[in-house]
Amino acid sequence: MTADAVAKEAGVTLFTKSPGLSSQAAAELLAQIGPNEISTSKPKPLIFQLLAYFVQPLIAILLIAAVISGVSGDWLNAAIIIVIVLGSIGLDFYQTRRSQVAAESLRSQVAPTATAKRDGVWSELPRSALVPGDLIRLTAGMLVPADAQLLTAADLHVQQSALTGESMPVEKTASLSSSAALDNSTPENPADASNLVFMGSSVVSGRAEALVSATGARTTFGGIVTSLARRAPETEFERGMKSFSLFIVQIVLFLTLFVFAVNTLHKRDPLQSLLFAVALAVGLTPEFLPMITTITLSNGASRMAKKKVIVKNLSSIQNFGQMDTLCSDKTGTLTGGVMTLAGRLNPAGAPSERVFMLAYLNSLFETGITNPLNTAILDTTVSGIKGADPLDQAILNADHPDVQLYRKQDEMPFDFERRRASVVVTKAGESGHLMLTKGAPESVLAVCTTYEHSGEGEHSSEDEQNAGALPLDAAAQARISVVYQGFSAQGLRVIAVARRDILEADQQPAYQASDEHDLTLVGFVTFLDPPLPDAREVLDELRAKGVAVKILTGDNELVARHVCEAVGLDVGRVVLGSELAAMTDTALLQVAEANTVFARVAPAQKNRIILALKARKHVVGYMGDGINDAPSLHTADVGVSVAGATDIARDAADIILLEPGLRVLLSGILEGRRAYGNVMKYLLMGTSSNFGNMFSMAGASVFLPFLPMLPTQILVNNFLYDLAQITIPSDNVDDAFIQKPHHWDIGLIRRFMFWIGPISSVYDFLTFYVLLRIFHAREAEFHTGWFIESLATQTLVIFVIRTFGNPLKSRPSRPLALAATLVVLVGALLPFTPLSGLLGFVPLPPLYFVFLIGATLTYLGLVELVKRRLFGQVMG
Repeated sequence: MTADAVAKEAGVTLFTKSPGLSSQAAAELLAQIGPNEISTSKPKPLIFQLLAYFVQPLIAILLIAAVISGVSGDWLNAAIIIVIVLGSIGLDFYQTRRSQVAAESLRSQVAPTATAKRDGVWSELPRSALVPGDLIRLTAGMLVPADAQLLTAADLHVQQSALTGESMPVEKTASLSSSAALDNSTPENPADASNLVFMGSSVVSGRAEALVSATGARTTFGGIVTSLARRAPETEFERGMKSFSLFIVQIVLFLTLFVFAVNTLHKRDPLQSLLFAVALAVGLTPEFLPMITTITLSNGASRMAKKKVIVKNLSSIQNFGQMDTLCSDKTGTLTGGVMTLAGRLNPAGAPSERVFMLAYLNSLFETGITNPLNTAILDTTVSGIKGADPLDQAILNADHPDVQLYRKQDEMPFDFERRRASVVVTKAGESGHLMLTKGAPESVLAVCTTYEHSGEGEHSSEDEQNAGALPLDAAAQARISVVYQGFSAQGLRVIAVARRDILEADQQPAYQASDEHDLTLVGFVTFLDPPLPDAREVLDELRAKGVAVKILTGDNELVARHVCEAVGLDVGRVVLGSELAAMTDTALLQVAEANTVFARVAPAQKNRIILALKARKHVVGYMGDGINDAPSLHTADVGVSVAGATDIARDAADIILLEPGLRVLLSGILEGRRAYGNVMKYLLMGTSSNFGNMFSMAGASVFLPFLPMLPTQILVNNFLYDLAQITIPSDNVDDAFIQKPHHWDIGLIRRFMFWIGPISSVYDFLTFYVLLRIFHAREAEFHTGWFIESLATQTLVIFVIRTFGNPLKSRPSRPLALAATLVVLVGALLPFTPLSGLLGFVPLPPLYFVFLIGATLTYLGLVELVKRRLFGQVMG
């Protein structure tokens, strides 16, 4: 609802000629629309938030398995499953709480009080008491307390980079007449609104009166908070886990019902048949998946912490590994966010030390408003004298010219109507005054009548001192315009510098803006927020590793193009926010896919681009550092920010870089791929081998006169097998695997299950034949022989599945090799221990172990052949 509509409902008409609201009208409106606070919907009670996790398919299966394991007497396995489930739920619960923390942090960033006119009197009010229709006063240094439309403005300059991504403060002007009604239509991008101010921005200079048009959650700032409070869109990690869980549910239900039905038809004991069917389900369920995932990701987080990368959300490491598209804001990520003096040039575009000297003097003695370009000039020996002006600071950063002989006489401060600033100085030993003017090229040229000329091309300082002044006629203006516009097209910010000698007879005790006339153009100084030193190199590495980089910035298209080309991005077409505003979501799918750079985009438009890329099945990371980046950090599969970012961005991000630059980001991507590789080993090993063994059990129960393995034996087998897999997080990952992103592929898991599983079953049935026909095994011998064979094959197959290449050339980690070997030895020795009677095992003849070794080796060889075919489809 617009402010005008809300006000009308409360009986208030918003006209700019209004002297403000009465206390009574404001109180009525406040009671109707609520306080000017960034509040979100009340979260559900914690108990309901926790219960929601227990209805997830995989969690539900694990809990059912734990309950039945406990009923069947296997309390150890039940306890392990429950601990793992609770740990997994705790991690997910933490992620949800993160969103609420981010929203609370946002609310703390706005102004606590405001100056408003009530009952015809200006007074300080709590910010929360403001309502649409209030007349507020803004002065330099204030935070804007609500979205408002300007009624009057004098030299008003607002820093809204946190909302728009613009690196420079922007001028605001009043565009309403004294009798016009409030027009509270807000453009999609706050950067396009010259007569509106927004909650959360700050006043750099000037003063204004404004009419509040939106408060609380209806503000642009409030919209960002609301988006952070909502649950983030599903990430690739979450989608993969959900798909895998549903797949396992289907297989488990089918096998359980099938086995129970077969045993019932054979008129076996119903309770024993039910326990056997449930034991099969537990055997097929990857109950250690949450633990394996958590340990793997925690190891990766520890390694990243040593590289000054803080991981707030463990699952984001795996999303890192699957990420194939990185969207990034420009400032602070590709660039350092600090203005640097790029060039000092005469009117012809040739290098000039003279123009720098005069610009330096102007910046040194100017006391105007905060300006990033002045900071770039000033930050050298006098760093800290000015401090506030980034452009002046950049000039002073560049060199240390000798200025001790100069003294300031007067100045004409910068204002946004003239768009220039002048100082008047004297030099020791000289009687005249020197006026030095610096500002926007169009504004400075407007008061120039001549320009300095010292021939074409480069020249010496002596040539510059002897430079002559030529008339600034139309032809000269055209040539000079081409020069500075060419620099602007390169993404540089251009400031013109001019001078005028004031003879002793024309000197004045004080100077005014009207004295800026008949100046001589000396040249230009240009500025750049340069790319970080390693940006190009790392972007090349990201590209080589299969990660496409897209730039989403609120800055203008010229600056965006220049920076992106400087770091080696293939820019092509620059898509503007104004184009996105008129574009349907369907059209955006193609545009987001095909283009690299998006400029002048609003926070909501960044979100649309990320959602479009996710809809195209990309795994998207976003890197940003401002308030305007928070929704995108929240929406992306993995959000990355930097230590110097706003609190909001850090809270919304999953990863925090303690040092600027993309190299640590690349390290995170590689760690994520290693984590994903090890998790996939567990899934492929567990689903394929377990499915084979469970399928064998189901098949054997059809023709055997007894159960192929006792429920307790199945659970012991499964427990030992899982112990071997706990060391998978420590395993090495092939270099070839981490060279490109890999997404969750349920099809690959399904193919492994239905190819490798039957191979396992073939060897199981071969074992059945050998036990029954050759060794004439009775029930206990059969249980023991198959227990050892199934444990050996499904455990040792990890050495084949763990690598896409030749297992003889890819070395496993020492913990994995030891654990797998020891588990098989323990399983083979159990029948010869005092526990054999308790478990229903009996000793087997030595000849059986000869068969076991041969069967296991040929099984691993056959799996290797099939694996190469299946993995070849993935790596190809």
